[in-house]
Amino acid sequence: MERRVQHAARPGFRIMELQLSPTQKVPWHSHTNITDTFYVLEGRMRLFLQEPKEEVNLNPGEIHVVRAARPHLVTNGGTKSLTFLVLQGIGEYDYVPLTSS
Repeated sequence: MERRVQHAARPGFRIMELQLSPTQKVPWHSHTNITDTFYVLEGRMRLFLQEPKEEVNLNPGEIHVVRAARPHLVTNGGTKSLTFLVLQGIGEYDYVPLTSS
C-alpha cells in the first residue's frame, strides 16, 4: 500500500483514503457487520467479489457498495496509482481474511 489515511472515525463508521501502486492489492476478505462503499478518486479499480461471483471496474467519480459479509478483493486495474475512498459502516469494524481450505 502506497498510502493509507484515516479521514474520519466514529463509533460504527469510518472513512479511509487508500492509494495502491499498479501491482498492489487488498487481499480477499470480508467484514461481518459493515458495508464498504468504494469511491475512486484517481486511477482505475478492479473489484472482485464472491457470493455471487462478480467483477466491477471503477473509474474516477464512480462508486460501488459491497454488502456486509460479501468476500471481496481490490486491485489496481491500471498502470498508474489508484487512489480511492472507502466508507465503512454502520457497525463495528472487523477484517476477516479469506483462507483456503
